[in-house]
Amino acid sequence: MRLEYINPFVEASCDIMKEVLDTDVEREELFLKETTVPILGVAVLIGLTGSVRGRVLIDMELATAIKIAGIMNGDELKQFDDLAKATITELANMIGGRAITELHNEGFTFEVSPPTIFTGTNMEVSSPNLEAFIVPLVTPFGRLEVNVAVREREDSDF
Repeated sequence: MRLEYINPFVEASCDIMKEVLDTDVEREELFLKETTVPILGVAVLIGLTGSVRGRVLIDMELATAIKIAGIMNGDELKQFDDLAKATITELANMIGGRAITELHNEGFTFEVSPPTIFTGTNMEVSSPNLEAFIVPLVTPFGRLEVNVAVREREDSDF
């Protein structure tokens, strides 16, 4: 996987999180995962197609998602209701939109699926034949993981 695909998502995640939370975001060391990855509790999936194929996953614990959604809505939320789900989905949409714009500006062409949110425990995401680079982001409200798994399309993919 080329780092050119990963960096825009990491940078967009840091920038958007700083903007919407009005706080510092610490980026920890990225690591590679080649197997199934457990979901932390709330995950938003963005699919990628075109000259690359793969997905981006914004993943966090439920308590973190509730805090972030509350801050973004200017109100303390008590539960992960429809408003919180829509807010976290929009956060992922903002991150994906900024990253895709940067990638298009660099000459890459691909499409993105609308963000899909998953909640619950004991879930995993598996992307066969794709290595996933995971970048943990730490905020005062909890930890998020930006999980990017993409590869360039081969003729046999079409």
